[in-house]
Amino acid sequence: MSLSSLSALETEIFHYIDAHQSDFIEVSNHRFLSFRPTSLLSHSSLPEQNLKEWVAVKSDSVQPDLRKEVIRMMLLAAARLTALGATVNSVSLGSQQVHLLNGQHLLLPPVILGELGKDPQNLTICFYGHVDVQPAKKEDGWKTDPYTLTEINGNLYGRGATDNKGPVLAWINAVETFRALKIAMPVNFKFVIEGMEEAGSLGLEKLLEEEKQGFFSDVDYIVISDNLWLSKKKPALIYGTRGNACFYVEVEGGDKDLHSGTFGGIIHEPLTDLIALLDSLVDPTGHIQIPGIYDAVAALTDEEKKLYESIEYDIEEHKNNSGVKKLLYSTKEEILLHLWRYPSLSIHGIEGAFHEPGIKTVIPAKVIGKFSIRQVPNMDLSDVKQRVVDHLENVFAKRNSPNKLKVSMPLAAQPWVADVNDPLYKAAKRAIKTVFGEDPDFIRDGSTIPIARIFQTITQKRVIMFPIGAADDGEHSQNEKISRHNYIEGTKVFAAFFLEIAKLRGLSHETSNPGTNN
Repeated sequence: MSLSSLSALETEIFHYIDAHQSDFIEVSNHRFLSFRPTSLLSHSSLPEQNLKEWVAVKSDSVQPDLRKEVIRMMLLAAARLTALGATVNSVSLGSQQVHLLNGQHLLLPPVILGELGKDPQNLTICFYGHVDVQPAKKEDGWKTDPYTLTEINGNLYGRGATDNKGPVLAWINAVETFRALKIAMPVNFKFVIEGMEEAGSLGLEKLLEEEKQGFFSDVDYIVISDNLWLSKKKPALIYGTRGNACFYVEVEGGDKDLHSGTFGGIIHEPLTDLIALLDSLVDPTGHIQIPGIYDAVAALTDEEKKLYESIEYDIEEHKNNSGVKKLLYSTKEEILLHLWRYPSLSIHGIEGAFHEPGIKTVIPAKVIGKFSIRQVPNMDLSDVKQRVVDHLENVFAKRNSPNKLKVSMPLAAQPWVADVNDPLYKAAKRAIKTVFGEDPDFIRDGSTIPIARIFQTITQKRVIMFPIGAADDGEHSQNEKISRHNYIEGTKVFAAFFLEIAKLRGLSHETSNPGTNN
């Protein structure tokens, strides 16, 4: 970033963020008041909340015994927004039935709906984030206490540092910077912060449906910062994710397991049938062998192909991280296309077969194979399911087996894709160029992230995925971290993004509706 190329306003904002980076990580009141003290006297009642305090809360939404901590985290987040000057509504979602508690009901944490600014001349951007985390214990392999934010060589280690407490606070800190400097807010802000993302976002979709004509009615754009860059150093914007269709294929013979010495060789064994069915799904090159499964995949355009050429991606590093000796493809473009843009099929396991150490010479009566297809935009879920069923039934029929076959799709999520030429993405690109001095990579995510699709489908607003975490941040893993650099520069890039969004006034309603058929 060249200081000479910055406007006076950007320089002032970035100076403030640099001067207060320690406050954003760990509060120190005398430093907090060292910059423009006359403009900050009203902040003396601010809750002393920063990344260290947020990480210290064990807001693990997966484990029922920590639910009170999740609720405490929601209260902290609500208090932080209130101190920011936002109007905050903590919406109750009721309770959930928990099997681990013998069917008892457990209170769900509320969802925070926050609002700051109602200037009709400004555009309104809504930020989504979550403050719950994945389970973490020191004995799992952490080199530090996962709930004590610890800085080592410029990296801030702690559960939730990058997923997603760090990005949520970076956004709030960017908004706070405008308020602290008494700069007019360039946009209106709305916030959706939840505490159950790591456990499936229970209740959120219903709330979005209920609020689409209310809270979301005047929203222009929705921003999600719950992902990572593809690179350790180069920023990225995410414009697509794959969906996921999960399947069970069940083969059942008799009503009980049988001895292989008594029945082996004279019956159609269910597990043998199942292995044949699973083997028919994908060939050694990774190509899915289900007829017609690729028919709906959109052709690769020259414009999209160019996006892959400049992406920073280390093949050897990706291979080493996986622990495998060889990947299916040898070039960066081939790997990324098959990871993001084309469907893939993975076999995950077999239920009912003996899998413990040793040998058990049994013929299982019923086995269930489990696999999934990561589908891409334009692939219809009902069509995918029908093609899978037709293919497996056809393969099974050729075996002339008397066993019973049942194919089901218990879980499915749609893919999502956005237009990189949308003014929203162009604004984010300019903000990144301002702060990081280079254009971002435009990337997709090979995994399934339902939240973007859910927001876009229900609210009919345009959505952007705007990560600030690096590829090696280790979300969900031991030693999760965000670098001090990414946390602070991420705060700056959000502030620059606000200024860029303000320039879009008049364009928002002229651009096309995002639609839902992705």
